[in-house]
Amino acid sequence: MAQSLWQRILYGPAAEEAKGMTSLDLFKEVYGGRESKSGQSVTLSTAMEATAVLGCVRAIGEGVAQARIKFYTTGERAQRIRSHPVLDLLTWKPNDIQTAFGFIETILMHATLTGNAFVFVNRVGSARTPRELIPLLPNNVTVEQMPDMSLRYTVQGEKGERRVVPNEAIWHLRGPSWCGWLGLDAVKLAREAIGLAMATEAKHASMHKNMPDPGGVYSVPEKLDIERFKMLRDWIVRNTTGDLAGSPLVLDRGTTWLSQQMKGVDAQHLETRRFQVEEICRAFRVIPLMAGYSDKTATYASAEQMFIAHVVHTLTPWATRLEQSAERNLLGESEEIDIRFDLRSLMRGAAADRAAYLSAALGSGGSQAWMRIDEAREEDGLEWMDGTDKLPEPTNVGGAADPATAQAA
Repeated sequence: MAQSLWQRILYGPAAEEAKGMTSLDLFKEVYGGRESKSGQSVTLSTAMEATAVLGCVRAIGEGVAQARIKFYTTGERAQRIRSHPVLDLLTWKPNDIQTAFGFIETILMHATLTGNAFVFVNRVGSARTPRELIPLLPNNVTVEQMPDMSLRYTVQGEKGERRVVPNEAIWHLRGPSWCGWLGLDAVKLAREAIGLAMATEAKHASMHKNMPDPGGVYSVPEKLDIERFKMLRDWIVRNTTGDLAGSPLVLDRGTTWLSQQMKGVDAQHLETRRFQVEEICRAFRVIPLMAGYSDKTATYASAEQMFIAHVVHTLTPWATRLEQSAERNLLGESEEIDIRFDLRSLMRGAAADRAAYLSAALGSGGSQAWMRIDEAREEDGLEWMDGTDKLPEPTNVGGAADPATAQAA
């Protein structure tokens, strides 16, 4: 990165100054924040401090980022493409400071929280081949729809200056959208659920900080002066700690013990905090178990099915958005390439089940093979061995008898 990002954005024809505000005013709506009904100001930064939000964002970002990205030719007989400039960017080095994993994770965090992720695409040469992919902060980019239905992107510079950037220089990844050209802001839509979670957490923290939490109280009918109070306190400590801990304590003069057990209102307070975790997970469409929340009813078998459901219902939609958006924004119109995020490795079962599946795929037991040896090796992350293009012959099947030999017999 010899040049700064702002210099590269301005590279080429002179950019036009942006005029007015746009409907994607993320600085005001997300970063500036707005107070929720619970009294909490929900901004992007404060929302991330809610552990349920952080857990959901990480579950999506890390889940998709760890999938292997593969390029295939289109058509009836798809062939694997192992060398392509865009493939190198998505799987190895998108820019000078990020790994491919970190890049995918970052843009998914942006898209999950704000509904939109913006990437500056640094193109070179007459073919305008992408050479660099640099994530832009969502609050530094505004987008507006023009009368001819085209989109105009405006990027805010390092010193606050704003410039219109050509569409080919912006990769816009959208989340779920109502209008089709702008993703829905999840933090804004789930503001009340996040705000209530923040409020209950703050209330609990305040209770622990400012309120005493004794196990119980001894009540005496008469008024105690300081000397008698200290004498009674020291006597109780000597007779209820150490070797005498848990032993019965007998006091005279009408002294009574008032237990300070958890009250019903405290239990409901905890229940509200648990329910808000479920509410936030519902907003981000993440199974609570994947965000670190468990209702203690999940068994090992059901947890495994939940992991598979997480891949199918949470990660796959985001991976599909990434695939199609990358094909549309990073590939040339004449390139017939299918980009795939391989999520199968995230749904692997036990070793015995895995071995049975691969054995059947290679033709074990007389079934027709549907996978080549190298493809089976690739399923487990192994390198190709012989590069054969033939399916293995079924095993445990005797060869057909020679017709002449059968007739003589």
